[in-house]
Amino acid sequence: MFANRLVLVTGASRGIGAATAKLFAKHQATVAVSYLNSEAAARKVVEDIVQAGGKAEAFKADSRDEAQVNAMVTEITAKLGPIDTLVTNASIGFPVVPFTDYKWSDFEAKLVGELKATFFCCKAVVPGMIARKAGCIIAISSNLSRQPGPGFCAHSTAKSGLDAFVKSLALELGQFGIRANVVAPGLTITDATSWIPQLQKDHMAGMVPMRRLGRPEDVAGAVLALASDACGFVTGTYVPVSGGSLMP
Repeated sequence: MFANRLVLVTGASRGIGAATAKLFAKHQATVAVSYLNSEAAARKVVEDIVQAGGKAEAFKADSRDEAQVNAMVTEITAKLGPIDTLVTNASIGFPVVPFTDYKWSDFEAKLVGELKATFFCCKAVVPGMIARKAGCIIAISSNLSRQPGPGFCAHSTAKSGLDAFVKSLALELGQFGIRANVVAPGLTITDATSWIPQLQKDHMAGMVPMRRLGRPEDVAGAVLALASDACGFVTGTYVPVSGGSLMP
């Protein structure tokens, strides 16, 4: 399905990013696995892909740093070819505390960091997509952008901004054959959610129509579907992957 396509996945060393990278590679895409701190984990993702017969390389960059992103994209293009699919998944940390306890510096870091991480990656890859009259951008958002939870004011606000940004990309870039969409996971079992007590997870799973929480592979499947030619006329969408807990 994705032979001769090059996919860049940011934050691909673990969790949703790793599952997405592996699934694209399983369907014959060449995958650029971007990471910031988890070099060993990123190289393990590449190793798993190569051992399964796929093609992948790891590249280090802070997605919030324009110079690092530009250097990464230049290196990827030189080694592997032009990027036709971008999945922005880099995780930007934040404190989970009530608004009354939030510091503006923490709120600002999440909001600005989240948007920088997608903005800079898009700025780096979109010119090539415009030149080729084709491209696909998928940003990983969250159900919390539509349905906030206590302690998540920064995350909800940042992801809401991300959703709006992607819709703007869809509007402006569609004329060049570039599609832009959002995939929004509900609570998904990854390292990022390991701090949530199991009893709380079980309770939350009981409120999901499908009676379980998400897995990284669930989100990866939605990303793959949106990136496929079968969704070639789909752009500007927000796709929840939450077992029915969010029905927009």
